[in-house]
Amino acid sequence: HVAGEVHLHRQAERSRSGARCKMGDSEYSFSLTTFSPSGKLVQIEYALNAVAAGSTSLGIKATNGVVIATEKKVTSALVDETVVKKIAEIDKHIGMVYSGMGPDSRVLVGKARKIAQKYMLTYGEPIPTQQLVRELASVMQEFTQSGGVRPFGVSLLVIGSDDKGPMLYQVDPSGSYWPWKACAIGKNMVNAKTFLEKRYNDDIELEDAIHTAILTLKEGFEGQISETNIEIALVNNDKTFRVLTAAEVLDYLGELE
Repeated sequence: HVAGEVHLHRQAERSRSGARCKMGDSEYSFSLTTFSPSGKLVQIEYALNAVAAGSTSLGIKATNGVVIATEKKVTSALVDETVVKKIAEIDKHIGMVYSGMGPDSRVLVGKARKIAQKYMLTYGEPIPTQQLVRELASVMQEFTQSGGVRPFGVSLLVIGSDDKGPMLYQVDPSGSYWPWKACAIGKNMVNAKTFLEKRYNDDIELEDAIHTAILTLKEGFEGQISETNIEIALVNNDKTFRVLTAAEVLDYLGELE
C-alpha cells in the first residue's frame, strides 16, 4: 500500500515536471537574469518584440556613401512634426536611427555621443565607426546581465565612414551587432529585407541607394508617403553625416513619381 503511494507520488512529480517543461519559458519570463530551461533570456525576446512593433527603419551601403531612412509617424495631427526627430547625429561622421521605444533611444544617443567625444579628447581623431558600435553594443549587453534593470527596447542602425570606407551596422537589445550591406528593422522588416535583397547590388551608388530606400519604405507604408512623415540621412564621400531637409526629401519623392 505504501509502495503504491510512493509510486503515485513519483508519477505526480514526473507529470508536474513534464507540465513545467511544456509551459516552456513562461515561468522565467519575468526574470531578466535567469536562463529558462531552453537556454533563453525571455526578456530579451520581449525587447525584440518592442522593436518589431516600432516604425520601419532601413539602411543601404553604397560604393560612395551610406544612407538610412525611417518612417516618422506622429500620433495626432496636432503634433508639430517638424520637432519630432528619429535620426540622430553622433559625431560629424556617424549617425544612427532606431526602431522601438523612443525614450530608450535617447539614452543610447547620449551614451554614444559621450563615447565619441571621449575618444576624440583622448586620441585627437574621430572614433572609427566599428569601435563606436562595439562600445555601444557593450552598453546594451550590460543591461541584459544586471539585476534591477531591463534591456533597451530598441534596435539601432548606425552608419559612418572612416578609413575603412562607408559602414552600416545593426545593434540589437541583446548587445549583438552585425555589419550589413543593406538592412531593415521594425514592423515591416521582413518585407523590406525581401525587397532590398531583390534591388541591392554591390555597385549601387549613393543616389540610387536613396531612391531604393524610399521605394522600400513605400512598400509597407500606410497612407500617403510625404516629406513630413519620413526621414532620410546619409554619410557621403567626404565622411560627413547629415540629415536631408524636407525640401530635399520632397525632390527625391518627385524624382520617383
